[in-house]
Amino acid sequence: MPSESIRLDHRIIAELIAPGSSVLDLGCGSGELLHMLIKDKGAHGQGIEIDEQAIYTCVALGLNVLHGDIDSGLSEYPDRSFDYAILNQSLQQVLHVETVLADCLRVGRKVIVGFPNFAHYTARLQMFFKGRAPVTPSLPYQWYETPNIHFLSISDFFYFCRDKGITIERCEYIGDRGRLSMFPNIFAQIGIFVISK
Repeated sequence: MPSESIRLDHRIIAELIAPGSSVLDLGCGSGELLHMLIKDKGAHGQGIEIDEQAIYTCVALGLNVLHGDIDSGLSEYPDRSFDYAILNQSLQQVLHVETVLADCLRVGRKVIVGFPNFAHYTARLQMFFKGRAPVTPSLPYQWYETPNIHFLSISDFFYFCRDKGITIERCEYIGDRGRLSMFPNIFAQIGIFVISK
């Protein structure tokens, strides 16, 4: 598959993962990221997904994916059983953020978290001028159909990690035109973080 056709957040996450690593993809969806990591990075991967239709797609790709709710915990996995636990576009959808992240940090040596930035300037402008819940490329849902239950910004995540003693090892940001380095809380649509405890 040409790299241009691969989602930018998936390409960035692949860059962050060392070849041959073991990965646990939590909320893996239809398995595109997990499949790419196994094929291109030689990763040893497993996914967890709650949507049964998405699991069928994963199985068709030959992926090892378990049906499960990541809010229920990862007690079946021993400490440090994966090099990386991945929560890409899943964190804002879980009920118990602190518990899920603590479990990920226990199971993975490092955790990669990617989420939409609810403080992106287009969301701010829509709220200010229209007085309505924003709909943006990274937040493409109307308020009544969104799977998101936590509305966090890049800054919120920094403060959360600081308050919980979580180390942020690396940050990557995606803006309207690709990668971004300046003023991410305003201009980033998506933040991707490598964290550890």
